[in-house]
Amino acid sequence: MSDSVPVTVWITRTVKPGCEAGFERAMHEFAQRSLAQPGQLGVHITRPAPGAASRDYRIMRKFASRAALAAYHASREYLAWNEAVRGLTEGDPRVEELSGLESWFTPEGAPLRPLPQWKMALVTFLGVYPLTSLLPPFFGRLFAPLHPLLINIVTTGLVVALLTWIVMPLLTRFFRRWLHS
Repeated sequence: MSDSVPVTVWITRTVKPGCEAGFERAMHEFAQRSLAQPGQLGVHITRPAPGAASRDYRIMRKFASRAALAAYHASREYLAWNEAVRGLTEGDPRVEELSGLESWFTPEGAPLRPLPQWKMALVTFLGVYPLTSLLPPFFGRLFAPLHPLLINIVTTGLVVALLTWIVMPLLTRFFRRWLHS
């Protein structure tokens, strides 16, 4: 993966009962300070719904590159934040890196917030359908003497590459207002 590709991570922390106010205060202060670090593209916090049984806070952070993520994890601010909330949370944070389809729908500069899945599915369909309808017959004729499995590997690789670097970035830009409305 190229170092200049944006990286998005979800951090889930389970707050101890009765420690919610202290965690919220510490989280807000840290979020404000950490955004001043180089390579920060945004932060979005999802709190448990009032009255919900869950005490999980989900923090989505977006970084300009893998190097910015590494610098963030090594920063004094991040290490101090982890130490400060250790007594307010249960266990270690759970971290997930978004690297699949979900990362297509978070263009640089857009607010980091969950999008309706039906909208993501529709835009993905608009990107996948033309490619999977046009490319297999074209490559089937072009590489007719080759084994069908090899043709399928080349076609699938091209579909994935086109979706990742051309089609989905264009579609998310084109549908940005609708996706984020």
